[in-house]
Amino acid sequence: MKLLKYPYVVQTEILDHMNNSDLFELSLVSKKIRKLVKSSQMKRLKNTVSIMYDCCWLSGRPLVYIQYKENSIMFYSKIFFFIPSENRTIIESIHNNFLYFFGNSVEYYWKTDNYKILIPRLENLSVCCRIRIPNKFEDLENVDNFFTSHPVLKSIDLGFWADESLSPESESRLYQVESIKISQYDLKLPPVLRNFQGKQAILDCCLCQASDLIEFVKRWKAGEAYQNLEHLKIRRRREEIPLDETLTAIGAQHIYATRKRPAHTLPKLFIEYAFEPTTDPITSHSYVVRESDNRVASVLIQGKTLSFGVWDKTEEEFLRMVD
Repeated sequence: MKLLKYPYVVQTEILDHMNNSDLFELSLVSKKIRKLVKSSQMKRLKNTVSIMYDCCWLSGRPLVYIQYKENSIMFYSKIFFFIPSENRTIIESIHNNFLYFFGNSVEYYWKTDNYKILIPRLENLSVCCRIRIPNKFEDLENVDNFFTSHPVLKSIDLGFWADESLSPESESRLYQVESIKISQYDLKLPPVLRNFQGKQAILDCCLCQASDLIEFVKRWKAGEAYQNLEHLKIRRRREEIPLDETLTAIGAQHIYATRKRPAHTLPKLFIEYAFEPTTDPITSHSYVVRESDNRVASVLIQGKTLSFGVWDKTEEEFLRMVD
């Protein structure tokens, strides 16, 4: 069927009945077709949030899909399967096609769990990785090479159980990533909690003292670190966190019990699952205040977990909100 010979109204009707996968594949045929798809279908694609090159797909076949929102609910739409190691120009053509449609209006992610596969350098592309480093691991050098070879790391999901840490340069990449989730035996190997410079973090560790948590909050309050922090959760695997002792040590203040506890939650910087687009709510009567700008952070201690959520409000604005 020679699509371009039909009147524009007919062309649009045909394209309207195509799914997203067929639509994007068709747009690769020629510049004229691509222009037609964009002029007639952008209203349909305007809610797109991100493009994902997913090399962790459960089927074992890497998949390209788009994430989009409708009525504040996140959905996925599969586009096509691809081979990460195939000709670089093919992947570049696919990516440039997405750039033609969306430009800088969406996020572009490459998600991988294989640090040995080379990731192409594509415009506006952020890397999200999942890496497991067990005890007696003998390939830290290649993991170091992976971290240091990718300047833009958006999100890291790291399991670290090795006896020795990464190189200083690799560790610095961990600290700079916007969003990190790490399970580790020793909180100080690597010392992500102490050095984190990003926005959202979940830490799960065995060797974690209450004094480590107290130090973290005090450094935030004094403005010594964590200037970009929005949301952090720390889980101890062994004993529970001493509630009263910890709240007293960090100088926590408290909203009257009769007032409604505010719920702190934020859009996740990297949305892995459509049904989990936001951080877990932190609903607490306890809070601390940063000395430098009077910014408030909610603090919640439940059993073995400490949750910490920074509000974009001064203490005065925060208290006015809960009145």
